[in-house]
Amino acid sequence: MKRPLLLAVALGLAFLLPSCKTKDSYATGMDGDFVDGVPLPERTDGSSYLGGGVSKGQFSPVQFGFDSFEVSGSEMGKVQAVADFMRSSKQNMIIAGFTDERGTEEYNRGLGERRALAVREKLIGLGVSGGHVQTVSFGEEMPAASGGGEAAWAANRRAEFGVVR
Repeated sequence: MKRPLLLAVALGLAFLLPSCKTKDSYATGMDGDFVDGVPLPERTDGSSYLGGGVSKGQFSPVQFGFDSFEVSGSEMGKVQAVADFMRSSKQNMIIAGFTDERGTEEYNRGLGERRALAVREKLIGLGVSGGHVQTVSFGEEMPAASGGGEAAWAANRRAEFGVVR
């Protein structure tokens, strides 16, 4: 009696596991190398959001609601400022997505990536070449504000911009 049950469980897992998404599939846009038909660019050698070749803080971060990756209308002015810069400079940009501390590490990493991708899509919609915009997620790592409570959580739900020098 136990053997058929174990076999059924094993077969069920064998069918479910291949359909699970990995962190790498999020990094490339879930459908391989495309996000909404616009390919993600190859990672630029020597450029990392945390590296010295990226200038951060030039633009205000885009803030997000709890458990959301929707860029609200009130945040579009920030995205527009980045789009104006990108269209005139032709420099590369890395968008880093972040979350507050609530949720699992894996969930927060995925949500941070969806936030970065949502901002990327808005930039493309404003005429920025998708080939100049990379994304990365740090999830709950590197909070902008420490401590608990809504004020700190709200500050940590963001996407930041890094200009590749």
